[in-house]
Amino acid sequence: MAIAANLALYAVVVVTPTAATWAILKLPGLIEKKRANRRIPEPSVEQLAADLRRVHRLLADYGPGIPAARRLSARQAYDALLVQACAAVRVKHHLDDLPEGMEREIERLTVAESLRKAGLRLTDS
Repeated sequence: MAIAANLALYAVVVVTPTAATWAILKLPGLIEKKRANRRIPEPSVEQLAADLRRVHRLLADYGPGIPAARRLSARQAYDALLVQACAAVRVKHHLDDLPEGMEREIERLTVAESLRKAGLRLTDS
C-alpha cells in the first residue's frame, strides 16, 4: 500500500508542473477564443440606415413638452449612429471633436448629407 501511495504522490509531483505550465500557456488563447465567440457582429449598412431613420423620426416628432434629458439622449444616439455609419462607408466626420451646440448641429447636417451622397437613405421621404 505504501508503494501505491508513493507512486501516486510521484505522479502528482511530476504531472502538476507540466499541467500548470500548459494551462498558463493555453489559457489566454482559450479566453480570447471564448470572447471572440461572444462578440456582437457589426450592424449592416442597411441596419444603420434604418436605425438612423427611426431616430431621426423620433427627434422630428419631439414637441415642446419633451424633457431636455430625453431630447439630449436621442441626439446622442443619433450622433453615435452617424459615427457608425461614417465608419461603415468611410466618410470623414468631426462629431467626436465638437461640443453640443450650433457647430455640432451643422456637423450633423453635413455628415447626414455626406452619407446621403454615399448612398444611405436617412429619411423616410
